[in-house]
Amino acid sequence: MRQKGHRHGRTVSPCAGCKLLRRKCVKDCVFAPYFPPKEPYKFAIVHKIFGASNVNKMLQELAENQRSDAVNSMVYEANARVQDPVYGCVGTISSLHRQLEALQTQLAFAQAELIHIRSTLCRIDNDTKPPPYTASTVAFPTIKDFSSDVDMAFVYEVGAGDSLWSC
Repeated sequence: MRQKGHRHGRTVSPCAGCKLLRRKCVKDCVFAPYFPPKEPYKFAIVHKIFGASNVNKMLQELAENQRSDAVNSMVYEANARVQDPVYGCVGTISSLHRQLEALQTQLAFAQAELIHIRSTLCRIDNDTKPPPYTASTVAFPTIKDFSSDVDMAFVYEVGAGDSLWSC
């Protein structure tokens, strides 16, 4: 079932579409660029869900630069329909949407917890500060390099530009 290729007289197998449909793969076959012979499963699943005639019509109606994306979309949709015959891609989208909502809720709780912890730390910090010094008793501390202090670097990095981190 091999035919003569168009280049250098080599034999070339038909595209996956023509092979499945048991027809001769012509030079301008609409399926050949998108359903190579080494990936027969792609055309098989698309054919099972959409039908070869419908796939052919869809590809013919599209500009050539859009066909590759359309084939990838059809393969994805066909796989989703096989996995979930009732909902297909809509089921996948709904599931991802529910996951997104759950993650957004978790994020909101985590942010609220951070605000609570920060306000508690600020309150503790403000309650334990010594009274302000008067001019006669001011003692200036020696200059300390905080760049090596891991805790300070972390607090600075997390809080940089974020109003949640200032008391």
